[in-house]
Amino acid sequence: MNTMNRLAATVALAFAAAHAPAAMAAPVKNVVLVHGFFADGSGWQGVADILTRDGYNVSVVQQPETSLADDVKATTQAIGVMDGKTILVGHSYGGMVITQAGNDPKVAGLVYVAAFQPDAGESLLTLAKKMPPASDGVKAADGQLYFDHALFHADFAADLPAKQAAFMARSQVLPAVGAASAPVTDAAWKTKPSWAIISSADRTINPDLERYMAKRANSKVTEINGSHATFIVHPAEVAKVIEQAAAASGRD
Repeated sequence: MNTMNRLAATVALAFAAAHAPAAMAAPVKNVVLVHGFFADGSGWQGVADILTRDGYNVSVVQQPETSLADDVKATTQAIGVMDGKTILVGHSYGGMVITQAGNDPKVAGLVYVAAFQPDAGESLLTLAKKMPPASDGVKAADGQLYFDHALFHADFAADLPAKQAAFMARSQVLPAVGAASAPVTDAAWKTKPSWAIISSADRTINPDLERYMAKRANSKVTEINGSHATFIVHPAEVAKVIEQAAAASGRD
């Protein structure tokens, strides 16, 4: 091969490398999991174990639920610790948090698990009023929300053993009322790809509301016949969607 031919080949290889198809990009390997009201990060253990086994770097946020701003801050701090692009996953109220925190440039995609998926200007309360849930288990006292213990098993975690649901009711995190009434200011799903898992037997969030929000956001939808506690009861199915999001976001 003469000098000109070698030079042409070198230029061609450099051009090909610089313009390699997006499909050749590595999948996203970081996942941040955000829990919702009346639960804590331990509910993600089954999902986190599967993701870790499959080679993902997983962080579980234990946000304070003192305000939406505080919870977004805790989540962005978790994102900041990750080395590289990250998939952000939220359950229930955690969907409010990831919608705002997902604007972080390190976030490559969003996964909503039986979650609120707000537009800018919407709060959890405004969305819940749009299509009320079957349950009236959420109560307020002294500036905090709580889920009625007597209704917790039937309306939050019907597909969990009664003993486990009873412990969750006793150990539930009590969010500030203000966290539910605070609106999101910038919806990340408008600029980031999103996936939504709909719990078709959900009594805490109206499944039709979940479907409406997912359709509006043009999310890729998976339906699971489960309660609001789908993230605990169906870890394999939830992890599968997260891994699909990670693979697809790595090609973007």
